[in-house]
Amino acid sequence: MAANRDLPSFGAGLLEEPQLTAALRMLELTVRRKLDGVLQGEHIGLIPGPGSEPGEARAYQPGDDIRRMEWSVTARTTQPHVRQMIADRELETWIVVDASASLDFGTVNCTKRDLAVAASAALVHLTAGGGNRHGAIVVTGDQVVRIPARAGRVHDQHLLKAIATTRRAAPGVRGDLKAGIEALRRPERRRGLAVVVSDFLGPIDWERSLRAIGAHHELLAVEVLDQRDLELPPVGQVRLADPESGEVREVTVTETLRRDFAGAAREHQQKVRRVVRSCGGPVLSLRTDREWLTDMVRFVGERRRGLAAGVG
Repeated sequence: MAANRDLPSFGAGLLEEPQLTAALRMLELTVRRKLDGVLQGEHIGLIPGPGSEPGEARAYQPGDDIRRMEWSVTARTTQPHVRQMIADRELETWIVVDASASLDFGTVNCTKRDLAVAASAALVHLTAGGGNRHGAIVVTGDQVVRIPARAGRVHDQHLLKAIATTRRAAPGVRGDLKAGIEALRRPERRRGLAVVVSDFLGPIDWERSLRAIGAHHELLAVEVLDQRDLELPPVGQVRLADPESGEVREVTVTETLRRDFAGAAREHQQKVRRVVRSCGGPVLSLRTDREWLTDMVRFVGERRRGLAAGVG
């Protein structure tokens, strides 16, 4: 079975309204058909978190987060205490989508942009219901599009349509993931779930901003990649174009070049994951040459098993 064969193409935001509506409807049906009945439970199962509302204090136990130390009770009792947190009844989810030109690339069955829209749709579906709200920030490099957080199916459809139709930046304009993360950071929003969807191929100049987000929200990074982001095929002489800078080069793909490219790509990917983890969040990796829904189900299942085992 071809990977992602059910994933509609959003044509870099150029679809006409009837086509776009049909594509989003097809995506919604695909997500519902494959996720409903497989993943059950409230939003706490997606990103296990302690909640944000203060509850009662209890005695400190090894492994407790020291950031939740209750110093007044500790001083009064002379025994270390932490403040327990109560999960919110309503979840506010913000999705930062990197819609830079590099996402309009894909060599298998879809582009990374299609995968980013699909991942956003699945995340909205997984965190919908119960008055939960969704908002989005879409960044291209020359603009930042903000969709306020609201509840309801009509708003969710509007949000996904905005993500799918945001046009790529003008030629020569590089993406700016940091700007998108900063737009989520300021103004400060109520504690919730923050999701960053990107290929993370640019410079890692967003670490400080992401760390601030991770200190206030539950954090998830969704990495969307194509196999050619990670390795070059043995094609000999080829013409390569940077979709963001517009720079074009003719190179001869030798075994040495393939090895060096794969090593550099692997090193960058590992660094991205280390940085995200240090900011307090896991990384969900999706690829255009794999079944993305299967990878998402596996990820959520692993997170839930970790929660059941007491691993945050």
